[in-house]
Amino acid sequence: MRLTSAEAAKLLRKLNDEQTALLEKEDSCKQFLASVGENVEDCRPEYDYAETQAALQDLEDQIRTLKHALNVFNVTTVVPGFDMTIDEMLVYIPQLSRAKAKLNTMKQALPKTREQNYGSQIIDYRYTNYDIQAAYADYEKISDELSRAQTALDKVNSLETFHVEL
Repeated sequence: MRLTSAEAAKLLRKLNDEQTALLEKEDSCKQFLASVGENVEDCRPEYDYAETQAALQDLEDQIRTLKHALNVFNVTTVVPGFDMTIDEMLVYIPQLSRAKAKLNTMKQALPKTREQNYGSQIIDYRYTNYDIQAAYADYEKISDELSRAQTALDKVNSLETFHVEL
């Protein structure tokens, strides 16, 4: 089948949900209680060990195959306009996000602020040791780059397809 990265992520979520549901069902059925005097067969939940293990193995195989295909897609597909593969972009975007957060704080600083010194007669001032306007300009540049990177990655993830046999 041919999938986009976005479709693969949704399918992966579905397969993981199916696996979780099957494991929870198995957990509730693999053992049971019966009181003394009760007919054990009347209390026995429906459970087929071999069938359940085969179904779990099939889901694990599909999940592994899909994750591998997605990983190969991510390490081989170059995002247009960035000369980076998807997996590099998945590192680059958080780096940009951290830089944006740092610069957001720096651009809001005042050149000089009075420190609170409770019980002291000495007044201390904190001075900014960088160009606040430069931090503001860098913030704008990083913010634009982050938006551009996210948009480019979203476009690739929703349009480019890869083949996987499930």
